[in-house]
Amino acid sequence: MREKKDATLRSDAQRNRERILEVALEELTRAADAPLSAIAKKAGVGQATFYRNFPNRESLVLEVYRYEVQQVADTAAQLLETRSPDQALREWMDRLAQYAMAKAGLADALRKATAHGSLAASGHGPVTSAVALLLKANEEAGTIRPGMTPDDFSLAIAGLWQIDPHSDWQSRAGRLLDIVMDGLRTGAPASSGSRHLPSPST
Repeated sequence: MREKKDATLRSDAQRNRERILEVALEELTRAADAPLSAIAKKAGVGQATFYRNFPNRESLVLEVYRYEVQQVADTAAQLLETRSPDQALREWMDRLAQYAMAKAGLADALRKATAHGSLAASGHGPVTSAVALLLKANEEAGTIRPGMTPDDFSLAIAGLWQIDPHSDWQSRAGRLLDIVMDGLRTGAPASSGSRHLPSPST
């Protein structure tokens, strides 16, 4: 009975933490100086619960960033389970664009909270691994040109980070990513039999 109660408490604590992160992403994207008390209230948790999870603003902002990065990274494997490799890659690129816009919206909060240079180290690993997974699946399927690396991919989509999140970013990102995907398919062994897959967002 004690073990069941402990498991329930851990589950509740995890749900509280995830809810705080979801609300914090939304609120900090809207305003970098969003009050922590307002985030706690909207998440439906008490001040004690909030500060037990996140003792200060820096810890919250960094964890929001890590959480969002991990969500993006995890999507890669999930898409490969239900999509063809090239379709999984293209849909994941749309998910990455959504993340890019969220990151752009969080820019002020991130700048204020990451004076110690910990931002890059906390985020790039999971995304790089996700890209490597998708590129490998596509190369094995013959749906992209061989020899592409995560660094090549990062350079190819660098324009994402230049798009204004307050503009019509969906259509601009969609066009950019379609061009990148067309380039990846050029020279693919199976390119003669593959069709262009439109962005799911269009």
